Formats: sequence, C-alpha cells, structure tokens
Amino acid sequence: MARTGFYPGSFDPVTYGHLDIIARAARFVDRLVLGVGVHHGKQALIAAETRMSLLDTVTRPIAAHTGVVIEVASFDGLAVDAARRHRAGLIVRGLRDATDFDYEVQMSQMNGAMAPDIETVFLAASPATRMIASSLVKQIARMGGDITLFIPKEAQAVMAEALAKPSH
Repeated sequence: MARTGFYPGSFDPVTYGHLDIIARAARFVDRLVLGVGVHHGKQALIAAETRMSLLDTVTRPIAAHTGVVIEVASFDGLAVDAARRHRAGLIVRGLRDATDFDYEVQMSQMNGAMAPDIETVFLAASPATRMIASSLVKQIARMGGDITLFIPKEAQAVMAEALAKPSH
C-alpha cells in the first residue's frame, strides 16, 4: 500500500525552503501531493495555475532522484479535507521557528480532532533555508532587492513577470 503525504501551502512563490521540505518529506512517502491553497479571501501575487505549473517543474528533479511520485493539486478549503480527498495518511508541515511551532501544533491538534486517521509530521527547516519566507521574498522583490538566494531561477522569472503587472 502506497504511503501518501500531503504538503499544503500557498507556494507564492515556491522557495528553496519549500523545496528542502519537499525533498526531505519524499524520504518518508511513496507519493507526495503538493496542495496549492487557493483562498478566495487572499490575493496571491502569482496565479494558482502558474504556481502549480512552477511547482511541477521545480520538483521534477526531486521526484526523479527519490523515485517518489510528486503531484500538484489545488485546494480551496481545509487542508485536512484536501489530504483526505488525496488519500493521504499524513500532512507535512515545515517549521522555521518557535512561532511556526506554536501555530502548527495547534492546527495539527484541530486537524487530528477532525481526522484522527491523518497524522501531521513536522520537519524542521534546514539551517540554510530557515530564514526564508515567501512573504519576505515578495517584500524584497517589490523593493527591488535580489531574491536569487531564496527562490529557484524558474520562480525568479515568474516573480519578475508578476511584479511587472500594473496592479502589483
């Protein structure tokens, strides 16, 4: 029976921190579904379809190296419900610091109450990626800063295009 994990996030944009968690989560599962959150109340910089395509592109080397099937899907609602729809036995979450930990533990306990059959697994961010947050990457990019240390080149091109649009 295949072990399936579900890694939810906005991935707006996908960062090296996300890729670190994806590569490490791939060691524990046979199939990893990357859930791109599409929340109508939030305004993403990058369109959901573009984020999904970008994730598919930048995770292909991880899938090839690990032999894990990596799928990208969007979801609009509770992550635990999306995990259930994809038949995932675990939800993967990355932790950068104590603030992340407090929030994520509370969320995992709520998810556990709603879906006791789905476990949440926390992976601590690697030291090299611990400081990376998509929100900070966007802020740096909007102010003309260099984001090449934080996101893959494919994501840099998408960010540049998104920021060039008049509404951003």
